[in-house]
Amino acid sequence: MDFDFSDDQVALRDAVQKWVEKGYGFERRRAIEAAGGFDRTAYGELAELGLAGLYVDEAHGGLGMGPVEAMVVMEQLGRGIVLEPLAQTLIATGVIGAYGGDDVKSGWLPKIAGGEALVVLALQERGARYRLDRIAATASSNGGQWRVTGSKQIVPAADQADAFLVPAMANGQPALFLVESGAPGVKTSGYPTQDGGRAGDLTLSDTPAVLVSANGQAALEHAVDIGIAATCAEAVGVMDQTLAITVDYMNTRKQFGVAIATFQALRHRVADMKMQLELARSMSYYASLKLNAPAGERRQAMARAKVQLGNAMRFVSQQAVQLHGGIGVTDEYIVSHYFKKLTQLEMTFGDTLHHLGEVSARMQDTAGVFA
Repeated sequence: MDFDFSDDQVALRDAVQKWVEKGYGFERRRAIEAAGGFDRTAYGELAELGLAGLYVDEAHGGLGMGPVEAMVVMEQLGRGIVLEPLAQTLIATGVIGAYGGDDVKSGWLPKIAGGEALVVLALQERGARYRLDRIAATASSNGGQWRVTGSKQIVPAADQADAFLVPAMANGQPALFLVESGAPGVKTSGYPTQDGGRAGDLTLSDTPAVLVSANGQAALEHAVDIGIAATCAEAVGVMDQTLAITVDYMNTRKQFGVAIATFQALRHRVADMKMQLELARSMSYYASLKLNAPAGERRQAMARAKVQLGNAMRFVSQQAVQLHGGIGVTDEYIVSHYFKKLTQLEMTFGDTLHHLGEVSARMQDTAGVFA
């Protein structure tokens, strides 16, 4: 199997890498974090690179690319622990493109691809615990106009988004709706997240909405799987840079007159970090390559990937802090921010224990060991 990237994918990776290194340094990130955790200007720069239109077909002003290109991009954004939620844009464009009607596509995809509109998935509800079949929000139709009532928590950039993808129960079945932030009955409250980004709570009270998909369960599962694949790729980038920072520190930090990188016990711990990183990278590739597989196969693959990534994120982040010593947990030093990012990513779209249960539930009689 050929795992080499194409020339176009390499060029895309290099362009994003250059922007992260030159346009999104640690000081800019700290300033964005202090200002609330989201910067429309920085998000606009991502859109100017074409990243908001990765999943949007060319007819609607996008690049018409796929999961591998998204993986390449998210890995580079992870290296810079970029706060702006591009993964949410991938989810929105992927779901609208796959399930939305022509009016929804033509009305929203060009705006999203151009960076004019930020659309995010409003998924979590209190007590759901990552379960996609537990939806308390309700939707009703009167004269062809849908209205949604309910509340969602920890919605990415909730008070900055222009619209939301909202799952709600309609006629006893899950459905997926698009709700504009300026619609009557919409209320948001924003707050900073652990990693320095921004989220918020969303309340809808008899709010006008547009139906994206009546088959809400399938659309919602697909949305979450796009998010998992993006999260896995982003985590690989975060871990890659965390390891690089740790190695650089060990080569400069001295004890007993020599660099601590010469201590055999510490070198073994770095080797274990590298092993976890490469295991995570291979499973991130696996997740991206399975994103267009049939639903059952895709769901199983995402759960497997998230388990491996969750274990790797926890190990790499904790080892990095321990190898740095006390400085590793100070806010002024960059590795603490990588630690917080990995801690949050491990819980995004389902934590490790949740996905371990998903892997177990999807095992066949042979558990995948024998044909």
